[in-house]
Amino acid sequence: MYIEQAFKFKHEVWRYLLGTLVVFILGWQFIGVIPLGIVSWLKASNTEEFVIASETAFSSLFSLKSNLYLFLMLLTFLGGFVTLLAVIKFLHHQSFLQLTTSRKKIDWKRFFFGFGIIAFLSVTSTALDFYNNPDHYLIQFEWKSFSIMFLIAIVFIPLQTSFEEYFFRGYLMQGIGIAARNKWIPLLLTSIIFGSLHFFNPEVDKIGNIAMIYYIGTGLFLGIITLMDEGMELSLGFHAGTNLTIALLVTSDWTVFQTNSILLDLSDPSKGIEVVLPVFVVYPVLLAIMAWKYKWTDWQGKLFGKVSPLKKDSI
Repeated sequence: MYIEQAFKFKHEVWRYLLGTLVVFILGWQFIGVIPLGIVSWLKASNTEEFVIASETAFSSLFSLKSNLYLFLMLLTFLGGFVTLLAVIKFLHHQSFLQLTTSRKKIDWKRFFFGFGIIAFLSVTSTALDFYNNPDHYLIQFEWKSFSIMFLIAIVFIPLQTSFEEYFFRGYLMQGIGIAARNKWIPLLLTSIIFGSLHFFNPEVDKIGNIAMIYYIGTGLFLGIITLMDEGMELSLGFHAGTNLTIALLVTSDWTVFQTNSILLDLSDPSKGIEVVLPVFVVYPVLLAIMAWKYKWTDWQGKLFGKVSPLKKDSI
């Protein structure tokens, strides 16, 4: 069982509390931000400009769709990821494999299925919308800028999404599950925390708080497939496929990803049904497909059951 296997390692609640603070504050928000902070300091003309720019994650100091800024922004997640790896190894004495999955080895076929299904859906829906509403898009493809961005994205976006998955669907899911001794509380809390961290994204400012339904709903979807599949492979692939497709294919001037993508979306964002459509229509369909493919059973037990260690797993 995915959550239960954490009982095999050092699993006291204080370890998870300390580990969370170390990963989030020290690794992600301090060490990870150092390269971006240094470059931003060099770009700022004075301290006041630097402080003001910090309110927008220093994006105002860089040119629009700057590949350098994209690289530095994504690099912040490296600090968090490396710190998380150190925490599970030295604080919990846990293996990377058993933070990833309950299987004997990582199932890469599952990863690429999760990646492929959302990439196919994203490309298809964008192509159809481009065909039906060509005036909503601007083709902005520039070979040199796109090539550099592609190299950055193909390496660092999976790093970004993997850190988020390992932190939320992995570390926090197991830690909260052990503390709560059930599965629905970690599923709900990790989804809310994951969604809440997106509250200051420009999409929320542009669309409104209704966008939080999408972010929290996405966290819930990723948590469900992690618990039902007893591992993170599907969620790792799905999250990477989502962000990578967005960065490479289409962006707009009001999204968190400002990249040299192939297309620029010129349309105003929807503030209604299209925002929640993925959560209430697309995600249930994808869950049904995955459940059929991987023969998921015992939904109640896997999503709402108790979390209890075997005596031999207690430390």
